[in-house]
This record gives sequence, C-alpha cells and structure tokens, in this order.
Amino acid sequence: MKPIMNKKGLFALVCALMGMTFSILTSCSDDLDVQQSYPFTVETMPVPKRIVKGETVEIRCELKREGRFSDARYTIRYFQPDGEGKLRMDDGMVLLPNDRYPLDREVFRLYYTSECEDQQSIDIYFEDNSEPAQLFQLTFDFNNETEDEDTVVMSSGEELPVVVSQ
Repeated sequence: MKPIMNKKGLFALVCALMGMTFSILTSCSDDLDVQQSYPFTVETMPVPKRIVKGETVEIRCELKREGRFSDARYTIRYFQPDGEGKLRMDDGMVLLPNDRYPLDREVFRLYYTSECEDQQSIDIYFEDNSEPAQLFQLTFDFNNETEDEDTVVMSSGEELPVVVSQ
C-alpha cells in the first residue's frame, strides 16, 4: 500500500496551517472598542410663557439617549440671568443657581416658582460624564404681561397659542 501523503506533503500542510494560525492570531487586537459617549437631548412638554409672582410652573422633562453606556452619569444645574425665582426637583430638592446636582432618572419634573414681577429667564443645563463632556441646554422665558391670549413655549423655543374651548 502506498502512503496517502509523503513527508514533503505533510511538511507543507503543517507549514500552511501554522501560517494561517499565525495570521489569525496576529490580526486580532486585545483592545475592545467600547463606545462610552452617546448624544442625548432633554425633551419637555409645553410650558406657559406667562407667570406672576408666587405662581409655580411645572416643567415635565424626559432625558432621551441615543445609546446606553452603563457608567453614564448625568447632572443638572441652572442659571437665572433675568428675574428671581426658585427651581426645584419633583422630589422637593431646591436647586441653587450654578450648583451641579446628579440626575438619577430619565423622566422627571421641575417646578419653577416666580419670586418677582419682572421678566424672568432660566437656563437649565444637562451634562454627562463623558470626555469631553456633552452639554444640553434648555431656556425658558417668562413674563408678567396680561394679554388676552396665552402661549406656551416648547423646548425648541417655539411659542404656541393656547386655545381654551368653552
């Protein structure tokens, strides 16, 4: 009986297998490409544009993330360039201007209470912990004019009239 493969053929086959194994092992990388930063926005329901001293406005918010990273953390802070008022979270925590607070949920409510009769404006900033950090801003402007027509401000800044049916 004749052997199926001679020594030269066996040597060539072993060399070919070793070469393929080497190329497979060297073409892979130990570095995993894990995305740690995803864009996000904060959407709100319409908010009244007119507010009087002592009145509280509810701002319903939802954090919308384009992806999930388990270690992603978000914070909230606000500035008030015009007027005077207080902003608090739905759990009762009063936010101080310019201080950063952890945001531990994606659906939440903010309550702004006017403390003056002048025009008021608040800028609310949301930031994640990515490098570099991503920032999303909402701005709300309120006034005390007494008009016949009410309007609400969308998170995009667009004003929509409120029609009351009787």
